[in-house]
Amino acid sequence: EEEPVLWAVGLLEVFHCLYESQDSELVSKATAALKDASLHLTTSQDLLSCSFCLRHCQDLQRLSLRVAKGEEDGKPSVLEHQPASAWKSTFWPEDGDIFHDVTQRNQKLIPFLSPQTGPEARPRTVVLHGAAGVGKTTQAKRTLLDWSEFSQSPLHCAFYLSCRELNHMIPCTFAELICRNCPEMQDVALEVLTRAENVLFVVDGFEELKVPAGVLIHDICSDWNQKKPVPVLLSSLLKRKMVAKATLLVTTRREALRELLLLVEQPLLVEVEGFSEADRVLFFLRHLEDTDQALRALDTVKHSPALFHLCAAPAVCQLLCASLKLLMDGGEDPGLACQTTTSLFLRFLCDQFTPAPGGHPQHHLRRPLKALCLLAAQGLWTQVSLFDTEDLEPLEVEEADLRPFLDKHVLQRDRDHEDCFSFIHLSMQQFLAAAFYILRFPGDSEWQGSTLDIRGVRELFSTEARARNPQLAQAGRFLWGLLNGARARELEATFGCQVSLEAGEELLKLGLLEVFHCLYESQDPELVSKATAALKDASLHLTTSQDLLSCSFCLQHCQDLQRLSLRVAKGVLPEEEVALELDALDGRESRSNLHLLPWSELCSVFSSNKSLVFLDISHSFLSSQFVSTLCDQLASANCCLQKVVLKNISPDGVYRNLCLAFGGHKTLTHLVLEGSELDDVLSSLRQVLSHWRCKLQCLRLGPCSAPEPEWADLFLTLQFNHSLTCLDLSDSELLDEGAKLLCAGLRHPTCPVQRLSLENCQLTEACCKEVSVTLVVSQKLTHLCLAKNDLGDNGVETLCEGLRYPECRLQTLVLWCCSITSEGCGHLSTVLRQGSSLTQLDLGLNHVGVPGLKALCEALKAPWCRLQHLWLWGCSLTPFSCQDLSSALSCNRSLVTLDLGQNSLGFHGVKLLCDALRLQNCPLQTLRLKIDESDADVQNLLREIKESNPWLAVDSSRPHPQRHRPSAHDFLF
Repeated sequence: EEEPVLWAVGLLEVFHCLYESQDSELVSKATAALKDASLHLTTSQDLLSCSFCLRHCQDLQRLSLRVAKGEEDGKPSVLEHQPASAWKSTFWPEDGDIFHDVTQRNQKLIPFLSPQTGPEARPRTVVLHGAAGVGKTTQAKRTLLDWSEFSQSPLHCAFYLSCRELNHMIPCTFAELICRNCPEMQDVALEVLTRAENVLFVVDGFEELKVPAGVLIHDICSDWNQKKPVPVLLSSLLKRKMVAKATLLVTTRREALRELLLLVEQPLLVEVEGFSEADRVLFFLRHLEDTDQALRALDTVKHSPALFHLCAAPAVCQLLCASLKLLMDGGEDPGLACQTTTSLFLRFLCDQFTPAPGGHPQHHLRRPLKALCLLAAQGLWTQVSLFDTEDLEPLEVEEADLRPFLDKHVLQRDRDHEDCFSFIHLSMQQFLAAAFYILRFPGDSEWQGSTLDIRGVRELFSTEARARNPQLAQAGRFLWGLLNGARARELEATFGCQVSLEAGEELLKLGLLEVFHCLYESQDPELVSKATAALKDASLHLTTSQDLLSCSFCLQHCQDLQRLSLRVAKGVLPEEEVALELDALDGRESRSNLHLLPWSELCSVFSSNKSLVFLDISHSFLSSQFVSTLCDQLASANCCLQKVVLKNISPDGVYRNLCLAFGGHKTLTHLVLEGSELDDVLSSLRQVLSHWRCKLQCLRLGPCSAPEPEWADLFLTLQFNHSLTCLDLSDSELLDEGAKLLCAGLRHPTCPVQRLSLENCQLTEACCKEVSVTLVVSQKLTHLCLAKNDLGDNGVETLCEGLRYPECRLQTLVLWCCSITSEGCGHLSTVLRQGSSLTQLDLGLNHVGVPGLKALCEALKAPWCRLQHLWLWGCSLTPFSCQDLSSALSCNRSLVTLDLGQNSLGFHGVKLLCDALRLQNCPLQTLRLKIDESDADVQNLLREIKESNPWLAVDSSRPHPQRHRPSAHDFLF
């Protein structure tokens, strides 16, 4: 009834009163006649009250709004962080449209800012992750601006928490944390958080939070009024112990993503990629003005994948454009400056302080440069990228020392805090930290990092240190880049300092690929040759274009390299269709050509390096254009490769071309071809084997499912080839008919094959007759593997017919997993007792059982048995079998290897074996058993055996049988 009296106190006070009611219907009724509103907001409470009430003024026609800038009459400011102001000052004014488009593109990926996504489908935690400098903070602040627009609740608020600021805070309550710059709002904030339906917390720069390991996970707080260290409060917020229903937006670099995911529940991960390629093109066109000049510069940058990738960061793009414009305006070639990231940052730094023509080095810059490098190194090791005056004091550095670099935009003021500053990009800090290790200044008498938290070069390249601090890797590459003599002289000429190259003598304890990245940065062939002088064996997995570039450069200078294993991931070399589409869109230099040159240089190593004798290219994706380049080098008269392994190479048709490259090869002795697309390779192989200069000794081919006539043609060449002694067709769909054709070739008097593997070739007992005849006729076949074929006891019986002949020269027979039982063992036992030439027999994974073992033991006791190696792993043997084995071992004088793995023999079984093994005349040297390591009695028995029989090796490990079984490769190659 008193409602009309309310209007006497003024509109703003009316809104305060109505806000207290929190009654939407009451507000609509009270403001039904309101057509014109004039509001002056001077406090955050003004903003909160007006926001609530204006949503329900349905007939409002005119609104005049005034928002106070700072404090007025002691009242807190309305917008604490002024995100709109920060947004406008983030970028260079002339590029505002580009950056707006970039953030607009990313905003569409954040579901809670999309009107099309219903509240129930929106994730409550979104993580923006990406590299340094790509715009995560800008994106987060943009989200703050858009939050009120997309919020569906009349009562909503947002809080911005910068982790780099939180590092400097003392323990406090959660309420004090979120209102740290406006303590008068603590009560209001708590009320809002308990009643609001939409609350947004932006946690910016998670990777910059400095806390001991484990604290974020284990120390949790849910009391808003309990004082805790800030990191604990922050982790409690992320784990939803403080504001359970809040929406969280967290930004982090990739290296801290794993730790963050331990804290947040079911987050949506959104990668912020920074400038797209189209954005970079537009940026170059705008900043280099001349179109031809801009496009030429862009093409130059594309030849350095690492540099082009860094251009996703706007600051690097700006730095690059500034350096290239200066170069090209002076008529210089931009290629050298863009060769590596080191060359770019060095050029940028020296360009800012270039002495006048004929002038002397700028000695007055020595102290500022020393201070700058010291600051960069300290920040690198402590993982700090924002500095204030407190950070300068331990370094004995004053802000005035850094003034030249602030003026030249090497350093920049922080947008939110004028008394703080950072490097223009993390890469610039890493570059100057690397320079710290090689620059020497007059008056330096000791290591500058000795009293600071700066480690030496050895730890810079330590794998453990890099695992804790991923920023060290790029700094290490910059360090090697600065060891280039020409670059060292450029630094000396510009700043009047001295460069020490002692750091290059430090042993690199890194993976080979990372070593190559570091050496590539140096662009110093002599340094590469020296660093890789002892490198004999290299295994490289290329996953990026920069990997290709670095390996191509370094491998050309590894003069004594003998073995190279190479793996090229999908996407490193462009596929034809993709490359053609991109070229059509680009209209400039072919994308394939950007990769073809480094690939050609890498492949040239196969023909230029006389020491390289082994090449393995596996699990690689090569388009026909790149395969052609590879084939040219493999077919070169200068190629000295002896062993080549080609496994799982895509796309189709690759193997046929690669095979043809080996036709008439003068040094190749071993060739392995494995993959899913080998059916059309037989005709090419036939040409290789038929060539009069062929020296191929070992061939591995499979899996292959070629038609029968093609197998016949290939096996026919065995009559004419005089070098092939080892043939492995494992896993091929040869079938019985194919095996018969092969046997016909093997029986020819001039066939040189001595070792043959037909493992898992879908053979049955039907082909065993042909194989048996071959064993008699062929005087050269000594090793035969028929594993994983369903031969059965009948097939073994047929094979034994050939093994009985004195003309049979077979020494090794592999029959694991061939469906053999005790009956088949009986046939083999008969052959062994008769003095067969067999010395190695593998019957693993057959159901031999007690009767089968008994038959084999009878053979071992026979004086004419020559068996030296017997594999019975996984043959269903029991402790009852061990009595026969013990008796056989006591009599046998030839067996040196016995594999009983994957058989449960128990304590009593092992004890029976030990009785024989204690005998001084037992020749056994290797025994493999399945042992329960927790069985103390068995362990004592094994110790006794080793003491009484020290030359006996007992293997009681329990690996997977398929991983430790004797393979065809062991016998053949």
